Amino acid sequence: WTPGADLPAGLMDTIDAVVNMAGATTGKIPWTAEYKKEIVNSRILSTRTFVRAINAANKKPKVLVSGSASGIYGDAGARVLTENDPRGKGFLADLASAWEAEASKVDSSVRLVLARTTMVMSRKLGALGRLLPLLKLGVGGALGSGKQWWAWISQVDEAAAIIHLINSPEAAGPFNLTAPEPATCGQIIDALAKQLNRPALIKVPAFALNLLIGEAAKELLLCSQKMTSTKLESTGFKFKHPDLESAARWVVKG
Repeated sequence: WTPGADLPAGLMDTIDAVVNMAGATTGKIPWTAEYKKEIVNSRILSTRTFVRAINAANKKPKVLVSGSASGIYGDAGARVLTENDPRGKGFLADLASAWEAEASKVDSSVRLVLARTTMVMSRKLGALGRLLPLLKLGVGGALGSGKQWWAWISQVDEAAAIIHLINSPEAAGPFNLTAPEPATCGQIIDALAKQLNRPALIKVPAFALNLLIGEAAKELLLCSQKMTSTKLESTGFKFKHPDLESAARWVVKG
């Protein structure tokens, strides 16, 4: 199956919940014009396919959890971001907005949850895939000023939050999937380095990131997003890794 192709007729008639987080990674750099198109199409076309299949079903699923991202807020500095904040500016903001708009075409009888995913802290690859090896060698450090806010969540809590939202009948609309404890880029790197017993002294200046990575550096690494998990917590969700120290320890030591 490829994004945009129709799903088998009647498939949705037997399904209670649909989760679609499909999308080409934004971590592949540089963002060429061709790859940006792939990033967009992989999200919009897959969502369109699922929505079309759901809307055509005789017996529709009860809930659709559709992917979105923190990028929808753009660079927001130190402002605390709730789900009611307006869309920001930039490629990722436009992408997430279009992604959510496509999901919103689902039949009104289906509960729609928009999972605004942040940086997922994982033991394998993921958002930390290129950073952890450097920290293990003791040659890592803050990116740019290190003062930009990085919204984050552990992989365990990301998966648990999605399951929780599926099983919470009153949960609908956008949800920030982010840990309760906000942290800057520098704080996250320091926490990981501490668990690794390595220094994190070699900073990478913003101009170098912009020169080497271009647009992706500005929107992924130097962008500041201080998101709140208040709405998610109000549904009764409990984090296994609510603070940065416990998440960093899990990533490094298990």
